[in-house]
Amino acid sequence: MRVALEEVVNEHFLARYRALLDAEDAAFDELQHAYEDGDREHFRADLDAWRNAAERRLAYLRRAGLELTAAPA
Repeated sequence: MRVALEEVVNEHFLARYRALLDAEDAAFDELQHAYEDGDREHFRADLDAWRNAAERRLAYLRRAGLELTAAPA
């Protein structure tokens, strides 16, 4: 079922999405530090954390009825 975007995006949606973006950003920062430090063990764990944060954000968008598609060439 298609829903108008303005029916999905409201203050609650944006607040939750911002929290998911912040979590993804924090996880990426940790990943970057592990990479810069050459710490393979932490890098792998941080990569999984970053991947999970990104997946949570994308799942939230899908549950809201928003599908991401590739930009036309």
